Amino acid sequence: MTTKDQSKIKFVLLVGDGMADYGLPELGGKTPLEVAKTPNMDRIAACRIGLVKTIPDDMEPGSDVANLSLLGYDARIYHNGRAPFEAASMGVSLGQDEVAFRMNLVTLERKSEDKIIMISHSSGDISTEEGRQIVEGLKGQLTIPAIRIYPGVAYRHLLVWDGGPLEAETIPPHDVLDQNMAPYLNNTTQNPITGLIRKSWLYLEKHPVNMARSEKGREMANSIWLWGQGKAPNLPLFGHKFCLQGGIISAVDLLKGIGIYAGMEAIEVEGATGYLDTNYRGKAEEALKCLERLDFVFVHVEAPDEASHNGNIEEKIQAIEAFDEKVVGTVLKGMAVFEDYRILVASDHLTPISKKTHVNDPTPFAWASKKELTTPTKAPGFTEQFAEESGLAFQKGHDLMPAFLSTP
Repeated sequence: MTTKDQSKIKFVLLVGDGMADYGLPELGGKTPLEVAKTPNMDRIAACRIGLVKTIPDDMEPGSDVANLSLLGYDARIYHNGRAPFEAASMGVSLGQDEVAFRMNLVTLERKSEDKIIMISHSSGDISTEEGRQIVEGLKGQLTIPAIRIYPGVAYRHLLVWDGGPLEAETIPPHDVLDQNMAPYLNNTTQNPITGLIRKSWLYLEKHPVNMARSEKGREMANSIWLWGQGKAPNLPLFGHKFCLQGGIISAVDLLKGIGIYAGMEAIEVEGATGYLDTNYRGKAEEALKCLERLDFVFVHVEAPDEASHNGNIEEKIQAIEAFDEKVVGTVLKGMAVFEDYRILVASDHLTPISKKTHVNDPTPFAWASKKELTTPTKAPGFTEQFAEESGLAFQKGHDLMPAFLSTP
């Protein structure tokens, strides 16, 4: 909790989703963070850098678990599936018996009944408008009385099922890219989820949006994919935990929903897409504007993670550099007007290019105060290696936030 003196301090958390990685042969054994030009994160790392275990060993390495940890919540206690957070971001309240599912629009290559390959978890980075048209049409096709469908952003949408199968087997689609999903999808008698997925195929393959995408050589959104289910969580308010009025900026419904359940203000930014083309600078400028009335702002950028899932090294480096220059750099410059501040930058988890999915390894963070940043220090760099060599580590991810808020 903050003290009376700390009430004048402004706090900001900047997260580059999935920035951290493993060394890559294509980069001479270096990681994208080691290759990318990141002078602003390096400047913060010169003050303090370390590793934080945001994913407990017995939990799935999702962004929901990782970002709950970064915000100071013990995911083992408060995590109840990611989809309820996404529902909150979309203004969807869940009844006592309602189960929310994340509904991706994905691309499957159906070679035969025994070979169905997950080609893209995002339908080739489908746009929000295209995704909305498809989902609106699906409402009339998946006509099960207990089910409601809501369009979201890009490929990320929501399905709410009253009395739905909370314990059914589901699989994050980004975890199985290029893999054969036929054994899972053919289990329709024991798993109602796979039957619902299959029900979407006939409608989607003939949808005008998909016909247009096919003509342009783009991947089609030819299947829904349900996963991340859960019921409404009971999350303590961030303001009650830390005596700070907070806000959150993200293009991703999951992150905005976490903030909403935590009692934080969900701040919209025009042009925030969750992709490489997101409005980086706009997020930073809005954060600075909101800090004039708020104590704490969390800014999340999804682009490095999306590049990792797609296995695109060049785009990951580009996303990291844009995050450093346009988000971290803009915030550092703008925070100078405040009497005092602390800034924390982190990769919420590793998303190695070589795996195209999340892993639960400890991830790098760095933080600094205004006073520390006014004293030039030779920077080792914001990298996985320097974070490990620092010797500073948090084995419980939820311990990082209270340490950041309370350390002079």
